[in-house]
Amino acid sequence: MEIIPNNLLLNLSGKTAIVTGGSMGIGYGISYRLAEAGANVILASRNLEEAEKKVIELIAKGYKAKAITVDVSKEEEVKNLVQKTVELFGGVDILVNNAGIFPFAPLEKLTSELFDQVVAINLRGVFLCTKYVSQQMIKQGRGGKIINITSIDALHPSSVGLAHYDATKHAVWGFTKNVALELAAYKIWVNAVAPGGVMTAGVVKSQGGSGEPDNTKETPMETPMKRMGVPDDIGKVILFLSSEMASYMTGSQIVVDGGYLLK
Repeated sequence: MEIIPNNLLLNLSGKTAIVTGGSMGIGYGISYRLAEAGANVILASRNLEEAEKKVIELIAKGYKAKAITVDVSKEEEVKNLVQKTVELFGGVDILVNNAGIFPFAPLEKLTSELFDQVVAINLRGVFLCTKYVSQQMIKQGRGGKIINITSIDALHPSSVGLAHYDATKHAVWGFTKNVALELAAYKIWVNAVAPGGVMTAGVVKSQGGSGEPDNTKETPMETPMKRMGVPDDIGKVILFLSSEMASYMTGSQIVVDGGYLLK
């Protein structure tokens, strides 16, 4: 068996990655690390304007990136995402299913419409992107990596008011394991990352705050590490799973939570 030198283990040159929700928060942390490692990165987002701004930032650093607008809950838009990616870069080697929403709503105030919206984006979107990207990977015949962003809520609830969110994250973890079993025959490895609390602009807003995220302040999610996570904490783990460092991993879930679940 060939031993890959250390300096090439994290090298993604020549690979193409799609990151859904790739222009903000955790998604951009992921996009940045994959681009830095040499991958062509598609920032897939409903907010094309924001995605294009981040693409400009990446290109300014000498990285390769493009923005494509997509609503992951809509089948035709996902098909278009894959088609455009192939047209731009010739194929797809890495998919990160990151797009997701977490609107707080206790059960008595949780409407059918909101429940369906969360399921559509957090679960149906993962299914659609995995289905059509894996078809392209199989067609290419060179394997691939699919990484789903779950949550510590796939293992243990973190807050009242997230029953709908938790249901989707448990489902994505189950989906990850089953699809990993099916796609292993094509050398497509499917894994998940379960973030704990990550300080992003969206989290700040959900807590009723404003301004730039500050992961050093006290929050309801106190961790043994005494800080919230930052997007790059997740980006580095995604880079690991996207690379040859994780060559013998499929159907696994890595918890990245600063030790929160230990409590």
